[in-house]
Amino acid sequence: MARIAELLARHLALLTLAAAVAAYLHPPLFLPFGHVFLWLFAATMLALGLVLEPAEARAVAREPRAVALGVLAQFTVMPAAGYAVARLGGFPPELALGFVIVGAAPGAMASNVIVYLAGGATAYSVAMTTVATFLSPLATPALVEWLGGAFLPVPFWSMMGTVLWTVVLPLAAGMALQRRLGPRLDAARALAPGVAALAIVVICAYAVAANQARIAAAGPAVFGAVVALNAAGYAAGWGLGRLFRFDRRRRLALAIEIGMQNAGLGVALALAHFGPATALPGALFAVWCVLTGAAATAVLRRRGAAPAVPPA
Repeated sequence: MARIAELLARHLALLTLAAAVAAYLHPPLFLPFGHVFLWLFAATMLALGLVLEPAEARAVAREPRAVALGVLAQFTVMPAAGYAVARLGGFPPELALGFVIVGAAPGAMASNVIVYLAGGATAYSVAMTTVATFLSPLATPALVEWLGGAFLPVPFWSMMGTVLWTVVLPLAAGMALQRRLGPRLDAARALAPGVAALAIVVICAYAVAANQARIAAAGPAVFGAVVALNAAGYAAGWGLGRLFRFDRRRRLALAIEIGMQNAGLGVALALAHFGPATALPGALFAVWCVLTGAAATAVLRRRGAAPAVPPA
């Protein structure tokens, strides 16, 4: 089982792409998951809680300024970029709101793996993801209401409740389980990345399946906006890293952390509160940002700037 879980985590990009294509070609394969997508996302957060090290919390305490700058950049750059893409794209309100939700999401768990493989500052990436995730119950609904309210009415308190029970509670439960599992913790940690990867693949595939007709009608324009949003995040993160006078490893971590949003959370929120059309940008973004992150990692590894294999 541990070997299967490892393979799922290592090949997240390929699996996400394959599942998205399968969902587009034959939607009934993934439509039955419409009733459990929030539980699947909660499983990814539980898995993250299991693998988070207490040392990462101490790292935040040692370097609060760097982490605060990174999280502030994430919750300003990407929401603004999502709003700009939505406005400039001239999309229907449901699709436009989807881009705002993607921009307002915290960093993705997958970004930590990509940062490590690319040779970036992994501890810094994990610290940013952790802080942003715990801030997301307030920050994400507030940003969506503020920016997305221009497109559709946004239920702030309902969204906040969804983020609390699908993000914060499972994350805290996973961290609490670390002590209770004792000698079984290593086995649970070996399975956790695979469980999280599989859940994200299914969530994104369901969003594609539910939007098959919309993708066929507006696919190129929506996909172009997704590419632009992802590129804007990478570029802004690298530029801000220079402005903050970070070293190269931290600049790389900041660029990846900002460019790779937690689109899985965006998809879950969109499906829970607005409908499949609003989830489409998040589903496409999840596929694309994992592919671009994996591609960048492959390039950097060939140049000798990244380690060959991830840690156990």
